[in-house]
Amino acid sequence: MLKYVADSLVYTLMGIKQGTMLGEALNFFLYDTMKVFLLLTVIIFVVAVIRSFFPPEKSRKLLANRREYVGNFLAACLGIVTPFCSCSAIPMFIGFVEAGLPLGVTFSFLIASPTVNEVALVMLWGLFGWRIALLYTVTGVMLAFFGGIIIGKLKLEHLVEPYVYQIKMGETAAIVPTWRERLWYAWEYTKDILGRVWLFVLIGIGVGAWIHGYVPMDFVLRYAGPHNPFAVIVAVLLGIPLYANAAGAIPIVQALVEKGLPMGTALAFMMSIVAISAPELIILRKVIKLKLIAIFVGIVALAIIVIGYLFNMLL
Repeated sequence: MLKYVADSLVYTLMGIKQGTMLGEALNFFLYDTMKVFLLLTVIIFVVAVIRSFFPPEKSRKLLANRREYVGNFLAACLGIVTPFCSCSAIPMFIGFVEAGLPLGVTFSFLIASPTVNEVALVMLWGLFGWRIALLYTVTGVMLAFFGGIIIGKLKLEHLVEPYVYQIKMGETAAIVPTWRERLWYAWEYTKDILGRVWLFVLIGIGVGAWIHGYVPMDFVLRYAGPHNPFAVIVAVLLGIPLYANAAGAIPIVQALVEKGLPMGTALAFMMSIVAISAPELIILRKVIKLKLIAIFVGIVALAIIVIGYLFNMLL
């Protein structure tokens, strides 16, 4: 239905000839815009209802007094349904440290939260299918799980700023919301998320549409195709200094994949953008020292490179 609407608007109403670069780019932009926003609205609302069962205080209690590996796994899974971006995850990070959770467990949460969030899953599912979304989720959770374990084993608590341990978050009374309140929260949360990402989505789809319509396939394959053994490494190194959330990055990934870029290379590029963003590192500097930031970036970047090559072998 959406494809029919996009075709009708571009090729019938606008009168643009099918198969031209402009026609292909506009068709890609209109079709993906309608599909992505429809998926985001429906799925984020559902996820928000689920999220209403996991307030910050309950999340901290869920992870408290868990065995190390169990705590890492739960923290990685919890990152999927809690704060939407890395910047909003920092207060949770402080709360976890203040509550006495192991540093490795807090980093498992911090890695998973921006990397495997509801927006990324919705868009991956809609653009690439459920198998890619599931594989991305599993690898993202594994990245957060093992990344947190490694940081925990290194015993780097002395690299957290001392004031973080002195912060007292305070206890809040457990108030169980009604279903009416949960649905209202989900509606407000959906509007908030769409209000924060719509511009990134349009920019991402716009860039993807330009790549889809105007960038020659040979250009992409020459520098990042399957014949370049260093393509995944280059993609990750290019992605680290960039900043975009998953909503803006995934349409670009889609266009690159359609041009022939291997899926693992494209997803490694996206993961490096959303998991190690410049704003996240700047905010992290307020709570941890530069040496720990460098270790965090190195571990995550190396893991993403491995995941990229793994995806390329499996897909």
